[in-house]
Amino acid sequence: MTTGRRVAITGAGTINALGRDVPSTLQAMRDGACGIGPLDIRDADRLSVQIGAQVRGYDEQAHFNRQQISLYDRFTQFTLLAAKEAVAQSGLTFEGAAASRSGVVLGTSGGGLNTQDENYRVVYEERKNRVHPFIVPKLMNNAAASHVSMEYNLKGPSFTVATACASSNHAMGQAFQMIRTGMADVMLTGGSEAMLCFGGIKAWEGLRVMSRDACRPFSANRNGMVQGEGAAVFVFEEMEAARARGADILGEVVGFAMTSDAADIVMPSAQGAERAITGALADAGLSAEAVGYINAHGTGTAANDKTECAAVAHAFGAHADKLMISSTKSMHGHLIGATGAVELLACIMAVRDGVIAPTIGYEEPDPECALDVVPNEAREAKVDVALSNAFAFGGLNAVLALRSV
Repeated sequence: MTTGRRVAITGAGTINALGRDVPSTLQAMRDGACGIGPLDIRDADRLSVQIGAQVRGYDEQAHFNRQQISLYDRFTQFTLLAAKEAVAQSGLTFEGAAASRSGVVLGTSGGGLNTQDENYRVVYEERKNRVHPFIVPKLMNNAAASHVSMEYNLKGPSFTVATACASSNHAMGQAFQMIRTGMADVMLTGGSEAMLCFGGIKAWEGLRVMSRDACRPFSANRNGMVQGEGAAVFVFEEMEAARARGADILGEVVGFAMTSDAADIVMPSAQGAERAITGALADAGLSAEAVGYINAHGTGTAANDKTECAAVAHAFGAHADKLMISSTKSMHGHLIGATGAVELLACIMAVRDGVIAPTIGYEEPDPECALDVVPNEAREAKVDVALSNAFAFGGLNAVLALRSV
């Protein structure tokens, strides 16, 4: 167990296919709603995969002025909207010494992929010879973190983590460790992704891991993942300071671990995942029996789901049969670099509200996924500790442990 300062979550914000804020997202999770549907993007008719979990009806002009839009890719816009909700809930302001002790670390995989895709199109397809002068600062992966730091005067550690599907969990783990060790007092953290564009989907089609009809994690008839988009941002704060100012504490981050499979660029390893799970428990000083819920990586691919279930079974032993484990990707899609951030909302709902988000689309039991996957309907249950799993291409694993307060 690593000792140090305790870390509270005092704010949360999101925009994703299930909702434009945290309350609507959590209600959708309770209802087992599905945010996956036909893609509404340019050239969708040229794609083999034509479904995704989009933020539908999103109007950037309703939130940002023309000058801001010239600087903010869709992933940055999502981040700023989520951060606004999170900071408002926290009640914090960042001035003077507090600004220097506060920072931002975010996860993303594609960064400004919409900007990149559109500008490649106009240069190669329309044969234009000039692009907007702000294209580079708009598409860079650290754009969202930089704009958040400027928006809230965050002068402490600020950077972006890009580790594919584990990006958000790695980012939140770094934020947690910075506060625990005294490097910072407050960190805005989470992740954002907006890869639902023609080039983004076309590239993923090549991997042959995408479903053309639905995301059905752990179900024997699952046939692949479905991409989503959006952001979730949290305010992590040193516990004593949060309590001293009377903050509403959503949960406590108590453990984090990260491992590398060092094996294969796309095939997951049960051993690597298991070491991340047991490492997070050890870091938190918790027994396996303390955990009541796991938000699974649960992508809906044949390889990932059975590998993750094997890792959980090995890590928890006899307690695995008493665990609830669900994949909310069945509802909000796989947000790649932002997915762990949106999934942390389900963990907060579990430890704070006693509501377990379901795995929807579950149709047929799979003997290789023989755990309690909370099929199709949410469940009320008292949970003191929840884990959030993220296992990325490249064999990069990151697991967070959250406890009720």
